[in-house]
Amino acid sequence: MLDQPIAGTSSAPALAGLPRRDGRAIEFLTGLVVLAALFGMLVFAIIGSGRRSEDGYRLTARFSHIDGLSVGSDVRLAGVAIGQVVAEQVDAKTYQASVTFTVRDGIELPTDSSAVVTSDSLLGGKYLALDPGGAEAILKPGSRIDLTQGSISLEQLLSKFIFSVTDAMTAQKPKPAGLNAPAPTPVTAPAPVTTPAPVTTPSLPPASPQP
Repeated sequence: MLDQPIAGTSSAPALAGLPRRDGRAIEFLTGLVVLAALFGMLVFAIIGSGRRSEDGYRLTARFSHIDGLSVGSDVRLAGVAIGQVVAEQVDAKTYQASVTFTVRDGIELPTDSSAVVTSDSLLGGKYLALDPGGAEAILKPGSRIDLTQGSISLEQLLSKFIFSVTDAMTAQKPKPAGLNAPAPTPVTAPAPVTTPAPVTTPSLPPASPQP
C-alpha cells in the first residue's frame, strides 16, 4: 500500500510537463514554416525582378546618364507600361549609355519620337518614358531613337540649390557698422596768408636854389 503513488501527488507534475513540451514543439515548427515562406517569397521576388520580357520588338536609345535605370525597368507611353529595358551597355566611342528596350506589338512609334529617363517621385524608381512625335515614318524593329534626355541627378540639384541659397544669404548679410561708415574726409591745412610787401616811394633829391 505504501509503494502505490497517491493520487494528485507524484504523477501530477509529470503529466503537467507533457503539454508544455508539445506547445514548444508546435511553436518551433510554426516558426520554421514562417521562415520558409519568407525565404520563398524573397527568392521569387529576386527571380521575378531579374526576368526579362522579350515580348514585342526592340529599339535602342543613347543617353548621357541613366542613373537608376536598370534592366527590367518599365518602358511607358502615356503612363502605361508597354515594354521593359532588356540591355544596357556603354558605347566605347561616344562614352554614352546605350539602352535596348522592347515595345509591345501593335504600338508604332514615329521616327521623331523621344525617350526620357524619369522617375515616379523624388525617391521612386526610374523608368523610360516615350513621347511619340508627329512624323509619318515609323520606327522599324532595331531602330534607334535619337531624341533623348538622360536622368537628372537629385544630388546635383540639391547641391546647386544649397549653394544658391548660401550665396544669397551671404550677399544679404549686413556688414558691421565700422565697415559701412563712410571714410573720413581728410582735413587740409589752410593755405598761409601772404602779406603784400610795402610799397616804397623813391625819394627825390632836394631842389637846388636858383641864382
